[in-house]
Amino acid sequence: MSFDNILLEKNNGLATVIINRPKKLNALNKATINELHTAFKAIEDDESIRAILLTGSGEKAFVAGADISEFADFSVQEGGDLARQGQEMLFDFVENLSIPVIACVNGFALGGGLELAMACHFRIASENAKMGLPEVSLGVIPGYGGTQRLPQLVGKGKAMEMIMTAGMITADEAKGWGLVNEVVPQEELLALGEKIASKIMRNSSTAISAAIRAVNANFADGINGFDIEIDAFGECFGTEDFKEGTTAFLEKRKPNF
Repeated sequence: MSFDNILLEKNNGLATVIINRPKKLNALNKATINELHTAFKAIEDDESIRAILLTGSGEKAFVAGADISEFADFSVQEGGDLARQGQEMLFDFVENLSIPVIACVNGFALGGGLELAMACHFRIASENAKMGLPEVSLGVIPGYGGTQRLPQLVGKGKAMEMIMTAGMITADEAKGWGLVNEVVPQEELLALGEKIASKIMRNSSTAISAAIRAVNANFADGINGFDIEIDAFGECFGTEDFKEGTTAFLEKRKPNF
């Protein structure tokens, strides 16, 4: 599979997706969003892949934002369509992917870049990372889920401050607010992502997929997350992974999922 704006690597059950527009600080344009969707869809259809790392090429940026030149002259209708299509094609798609996606934030994650990181299941960052939603400085608001996911992660008050000031926070501040889980030197970032992914891949991919659905249900309007959890819990009892996991436990051995 060939791409112009991203790189896709697969190794022993781990897929690494690299946004590869370093001269544009990996800014998201329509073509890149389309390619990311295609890559994630192909990964989800690949039964050998059990975890995904998402990062940006170079040392400066994860994704420094959207490509403003593409929509600077859009109408109201075009702007709404841009947000709706982007959310459905990429951001919501990543959030609801059945395979865990870890964002490895290696520099600037601004605007659509932070929104993409927040759509991942969790985030780790390099010490030089800076994160923010600067959209109001351009006369718009975050349109790829930022007004919804940021309050879920850092709380309403801090999210309001970040959005209204259009300011950036450091990696350490992001960790303090729960926006990222870990902060390490940049040269250690992917190694940490691989280490976390290896721990994930030891466990049942079927159960992890069910856990993703149940956790996400808590943040969906009109859905009782407890009901989703109960149903998903019960469904696990009918899987081969449940049989293997419980048998291995009783036999005092490691499971072979």
